[in-house]
Amino acid sequence: METIHAADRVFVTWDAEPIANGAVVVGRDRIGAVGTYEELRERFPQARVRTWPGSLGPARIHDGPLPDAPSPRERVHAVLKLGAVAVLEQYADTPELRAAAERNDVVVFPSTARTPALVQTGRADLAVFDEAGACIATVCAGRLVHRRR
Repeated sequence: METIHAADRVFVTWDAEPIANGAVVVGRDRIGAVGTYEELRERFPQARVRTWPGSLGPARIHDGPLPDAPSPRERVHAVLKLGAVAVLEQYADTPELRAAAERNDVVVFPSTARTPALVQTGRADLAVFDEAGACIATVCAGRLVHRRR
């Protein structure tokens, strides 16, 4: 089943101009479309809808040490709570951290040479941030893995 993630503003990249009242269609682990909510609701009438306040855009690459936590799983989850779904290889420096990242579909990159973007047919990695910059929700490979209550 497809899900439409709608927000006040949707950014294809965080440097791009936002789409007001934008939305992203997610099917399984892929992005099906990006556009205005009205357009995508018409194109995907059977999709369920999740509406988020704030700004939705590509999930981030965590470019520093993973937050301290009692276990590798909790360290990876702490990154997801920050709106990131990728970490740098130099910081996933133990077999336990790499295994925890893999189990949670968190990508391990050798460098930050990438600019995350919402691309049709690309992996569905999204993050939603409130006006203060705090992460409200993280979608990793199409799964909602963090939602602030």
